Amino acid sequence: MSMAGNLRKVTDRVGGLRRVARLARRRPRVDLSHPARSPLGSSVVKCVTYRDGVRLPGGEDLIESVRTVRKSGDGFVWLGLHEPTNDEFAGIAELFDLHPLAVEDAVEAHQRPKVERYDDTLFAVFKTVCYIEHEELTETSEVVGTGEIMVFVGVDFVVTVRHGRHGSLGPLREELEAHPGQLAKGPSAVLHAVADHVVDEYLHVIDAVQLDIEQVETDVFTEGGARADPGRIYQLKRELLELKRAVIPLGRPLLDLADRPTRVVEPEIQAYFRDVSDHLLRATEQIAAFDELLNSILQAHLAQVTVAQNEDMRKITAWAAVIAVPTMVCGVYGMNFDHMPELHWRFGYGLVIGVTAVACLALYRGFRRNGWL
Repeated sequence: MSMAGNLRKVTDRVGGLRRVARLARRRPRVDLSHPARSPLGSSVVKCVTYRDGVRLPGGEDLIESVRTVRKSGDGFVWLGLHEPTNDEFAGIAELFDLHPLAVEDAVEAHQRPKVERYDDTLFAVFKTVCYIEHEELTETSEVVGTGEIMVFVGVDFVVTVRHGRHGSLGPLREELEAHPGQLAKGPSAVLHAVADHVVDEYLHVIDAVQLDIEQVETDVFTEGGARADPGRIYQLKRELLELKRAVIPLGRPLLDLADRPTRVVEPEIQAYFRDVSDHLLRATEQIAAFDELLNSILQAHLAQVTVAQNEDMRKITAWAAVIAVPTMVCGVYGMNFDHMPELHWRFGYGLVIGVTAVACLALYRGFRRNGWL
């Protein structure tokens, strides 16, 4: 098959993958920007007590809030933290009897998405992502930013630990408070809400990355696409890999939450985790399609470069053949022999120049007709 045929085949493949890539579910986006700190402390963002899905007044005193909830046997405490230190988290870990291994993971961060069970406490890790706005995609542009949210869930408490400057849970808390019926189902409802918002943000980032991919695709397949910068394609692949590291490993933990019974997760909430798992599967399929799409775009770009190089080589070869005719004639007559054809004829010079010009013109027209020039 010719190079042009291969290029058309790759182009058709890209078009098919592009249609697959547009299957992302678009939902109203929740703004997750929120102040990282609060007057409650260097790492404490919020401490709130809920009973029957309704936020109780006060609650800034963590120890008093926990004592009140455990004395009444109803409700739960939600404590939000942002990048706490070991010293700041030590008292909280002792108050809620958190496992040392989970505490170490929550403080140090840089964990893979996972769900672990420690007696009556559930520990979940979610990778958060955000899209970094940029005027123009370059080979050094940062496209995807990542962070982490750790969630400790007990019978009467939820502790969320956030790392990174994005992914604040303030808007999520307000959204949950607007639906007290869901919040009344206990701490596991908060865990589901966190997982749902994290996965929704994956889909929003995927939509934004798709626009960058389409721009690169347009640049490659427009006239002069062989001169497009391949560094942008590699940069998008690197950023897509960062997104993949956040999304793919979360599949098994979500299935575990949806299918494996545990004391701190209400059976009714498990059905909601199945819905989140379905959304995550969509995000996973989108990322796989984008990865394949970028591979095809890169192959098409390399094919275009090869075709352009072949065309340049044909032009160079054709002009070299045309120039070879006068070079050969000049070389023959430059040997300075006494007995040369038409050397002493009055019209010999004009005849040689004319024959040379006609030969060059014939070669030029032949190459032009065959598409070499």
